[in-house]
Amino acid sequence: MELKDITKYKLTKEHKDFYIKIRKDVNKWLKKNLKKNYKWAEYLLVAPDLFHLLTKLLIDPDVPSDKKTKLLTATVYFISPIDFIPEAFFGPVGYLDDVALAAYILNDLLNSVDPKIVKRNWAGDQDILLLIKNILINANNMIGSGVWNKIKKRFF
Repeated sequence: MELKDITKYKLTKEHKDFYIKIRKDVNKWLKKNLKKNYKWAEYLLVAPDLFHLLTKLLIDPDVPSDKKTKLLTATVYFISPIDFIPEAFFGPVGYLDDVALAAYILNDLLNSVDPKIVKRNWAGDQDILLLIKNILINANNMIGSGVWNKIKKRFF
């Protein structure tokens, strides 16, 4: 699909299924590991909502096309089995790098568009602006500074 066609794009069944898969995987893993009081659980729980936000922003006509390229990169990173912390090896904890990258790209977007664009596409319960800020503040500790620096270098 070419970038110019993204604004005509509708969420496919595969994207909706992936959203549901993330939500089920994270909830199942957290229930199993609830006794451990997992420190980054709140960020794992927003992974599906961040994926949904990325896909919604891809089709929003008010998002500039150069920013859609970055949003597409983050969306593909979520879906790809090959990333810095692969879900296949680490389970849902592997979504933490996806969450960090999504926050990084969303923060970049917020620096150039009206925050209302992001807010109107957000389906989560939290304040999205505060959530992005908190994820970025905690990214070094959440995924490790080595991985975080590699992600930032690779994508920007």
